Amino acid sequence: MKLATVTHDGRSMAVLVDPDTKTVWPLEAMLGRPVPNLATILAELDEIKPRLKQSGAGIPLVSVDVEAPIPRPARNVMCVGKNYHEHAKEFTKSGFDSSASSAADAIPTAPIIFTKVPECVIADGVDIRYPAGVSDSLDYEAELGVIIGRAGRGISKAQAYDYVCGYTIINDVTARDLQGKHKQWFLGKSLDTFCPMGPWLVTADEVDPENLAVKCWVNDELRQNANTRDLIFDIPTLIETISAGITLRPGDVIATGTPAGVGIGFTPPKFLQRGDRVTIEIEGLGRLSNKVA
Repeated sequence: MKLATVTHDGRSMAVLVDPDTKTVWPLEAMLGRPVPNLATILAELDEIKPRLKQSGAGIPLVSVDVEAPIPRPARNVMCVGKNYHEHAKEFTKSGFDSSASSAADAIPTAPIIFTKVPECVIADGVDIRYPAGVSDSLDYEAELGVIIGRAGRGISKAQAYDYVCGYTIINDVTARDLQGKHKQWFLGKSLDTFCPMGPWLVTADEVDPENLAVKCWVNDELRQNANTRDLIFDIPTLIETISAGITLRPGDVIATGTPAGVGIGFTPPKFLQRGDRVTIEIEGLGRLSNKVA
């Protein structure tokens, strides 16, 4: 099941999506109450899912503006650094890695967790703002996003998937020069528009997150081509690590890390320029595409 947050006739609403027929159906008609965005129903998604069915003609997809599935999450987007073996190696070799003092530190021994401010979340199709005068080293990172549907703390790996309601695509846009300059990654990851997300939430029952093809193109050039089975720390490990002392809440988003092929992995680096388009495809989750402007 694919669900989205959209704007239609000036009003935000959560909808059921059929990408094949390019049609959406408002959840409010199925549930008998307003549902302004997906975040408002995640905690009850398992309970209400049987009631979410296509009925009637629906609304043409072209008639709505698709927002990020969790527009501006209530909390920072939680992200994972260096979580694919080959990307960890290319990042350490790049000279931008403040978390490693030598090549021996390339592969982390525990998950590296950082965050992006929720205000940097944008939807599929919205422009990534080129931050002139702030950074000239923009990079892309294709990532599988995990959306939490149940509150919990101290979640074990064995229980972890019980707390996941769905998945989406995230582009962890990064200002590499700021990332290197400030050592901590927060500033370089959180500039305005630096978290494209979407196009929809695909419910957990339709996704095998441990075996998904992840691809990223810049314009027509395929830059990243990997599979989530190559993650260093799998999703249960990430949820166990984060929830050990932090209560996860419905609507929390975890970006699981990016594979090799980012701009800094090339010699010389291939940073994003105005006019470039970044398109990310994750198997079964659709495509997320944004232009740099």
